[in-house]
Amino acid sequence: MWRRSSVVSRSAATAALQSQRWRMRYYSSICPSKTPIPGPCIVHKRGADILHDPWFNKETGFPLTERDRLGLRGLLPPRVISFEQQYDRFMESFRSLEHNTEGQPLSVVSLAKWRILNRLHDRNETLYYRVLIDNIKNFAPIIYTPTVGLVCQNYSGLFRRPRGMYFSAKDKGEMMSMIYNWPAKQVDMVVLTDGSRILGLGDLGVQGMAIPIGKLDMYVAAAGINPQKILPIMLDVGTNNQQLLENPLYIGLRQPRLEGEEYISVVDELMEAIHARWPKAVVQFEDFQFKWAFETLERYRKKICMFNDDIQGTAGVALAGLLGTVRAQGRPLSDFANQKIVVVGAGR
Repeated sequence: MWRRSSVVSRSAATAALQSQRWRMRYYSSICPSKTPIPGPCIVHKRGADILHDPWFNKETGFPLTERDRLGLRGLLPPRVISFEQQYDRFMESFRSLEHNTEGQPLSVVSLAKWRILNRLHDRNETLYYRVLIDNIKNFAPIIYTPTVGLVCQNYSGLFRRPRGMYFSAKDKGEMMSMIYNWPAKQVDMVVLTDGSRILGLGDLGVQGMAIPIGKLDMYVAAAGINPQKILPIMLDVGTNNQQLLENPLYIGLRQPRLEGEEYISVVDELMEAIHARWPKAVVQFEDFQFKWAFETLERYRKKICMFNDDIQGTAGVALAGLLGTVRAQGRPLSDFANQKIVVVGAGR
């Protein structure tokens, strides 16, 4: 269907596009965001397929004309509830959750908040990102640190719906074809982890996937990256965490981590596959063991657009803070060498 409120024929739309007379305007679209779209879009899905796709699903927000054109009439309750009303309803549900969990342990409350946001993400991405953008200060600690560490520890039990891509040591020799299973034609940002050093929690194997997902959600909500052009990736090369290997619910490979040349050859194949399909994508290495963090950075930094967040990202933020202190004092940057710097805490 066309991403506009009125019915437009295919021929009329084509003629308008060819004459370049479409202006930037707001459309009542399948994805009801209030962002200017440079022209109409066609959705090649109908009926339940739309309702099961979180990118196109508007839940009860589909007007009757769209329900007819998309084969949705009868698949939804009859009342049309606007995007703004759905937003208000979710926020009221979240406030009710906060009220009902008062006095409970912090871990229980944090996971309950993460679950309600994750369920929204699974069914309606447009509403999810609108909620994050408008409430980033309150929701950032839920979708990322500190709650994401707790989510990683319990990820196998929390797992309901796949998000992103999973490559494993068992996929060696198949990764170049696997990368084309991802439906998006363009990817601008990839966050990749092998789960070997998740925050300060150590080796969490495939359960570290919550880190790339949460990090990219932060990039969308706080930095404006297009959510259709992001890709979280987990590279599962095994785990040395015996507790996970003995956990019957663990969803990753049940084997010790690859080491040495075996490990590097798997990473090489994945990086080659990513670069072959999306040569301009930025690949962020996240939470790799230090021995591999430095080696992979040196191995790929001059060949592929990549960086290691724990090395370069942390250093960049620290440097920005130091330079900011000089600016706050009204002094020139040349005075930086004369500053006295105190480091508090040992970090992780």
